Amino acid sequence: MDLGLKGKNALVTGGSKGIGRAIADLLAAEGANVAICARQPEQIDSVVTALKGKGVKAWGKPTDVADPAALKQWVDGAAAELGGADILVCNVSALAVGDTADTWEASFRTDMMHTVHAVAATLPYMEKSKTPSIVIVSSVSGFEVDFAAGSYGAFKAALIHYAKGLSNQLAAKGIRVNAVSPGNTYFEGGIWQNIEHGSPELYKMAMGLNPTGRMGTAEEVAVGVVFVASPIASRISGTNLIIDGALTKAV
Repeated sequence: MDLGLKGKNALVTGGSKGIGRAIADLLAAEGANVAICARQPEQIDSVVTALKGKGVKAWGKPTDVADPAALKQWVDGAAAELGGADILVCNVSALAVGDTADTWEASFRTDMMHTVHAVAATLPYMEKSKTPSIVIVSSVSGFEVDFAAGSYGAFKAALIHYAKGLSNQLAAKGIRVNAVSPGNTYFEGGIWQNIEHGSPELYKMAMGLNPTGRMGTAEEVAVGVVFVASPIASRISGTNLIIDGALTKAV
């Protein structure tokens, strides 16, 4: 199936590892030019080199997405380097699980406001695109109450609501907006690997809740994100795609 991504320009926040890296890799494999951001310059350099190896344009810049000015500079730089912006994937999370002032502040600034500011900065470029699409990575913790209830779950729920509202507000401009909510996703250096080593009882409990007997992979999440972002999904807007291996039970 041709997703129609060849020559499209995609911006992915947090594209140096995990789900963001898998999304960037798959976009490039489908022929899209890709811009990423992350905190560590050396991580960005190696990913950009790998993406260019797939025969597309790739660019990255160290960026603190919680800084609105720095985030806008990254968006403008990406659009300049790639030649526009057709796709925006807001993927970064502070992963601030808890119920303290610090976790609420981190979740608000990173999960919520990085998404709001990224969308605002990218919209002028999206309005010039023939196939504009925004994908916001949320979580099943924003769909059902689980162990991450508190700051993390509340702002992931807010992102789903935000995506739904945007899809309606931007429909007249032809800009599609969707949320994607992964369930437990295991990858090298990710939160579940850290929990496996630091809180084995919590990890065992989480594994026991997965009907498939395993956690998902970053690549499995990326498939869903790239599909809904692509022009072939032209009628899909305002949805929350749950990728969790039947973990959640809500109807």
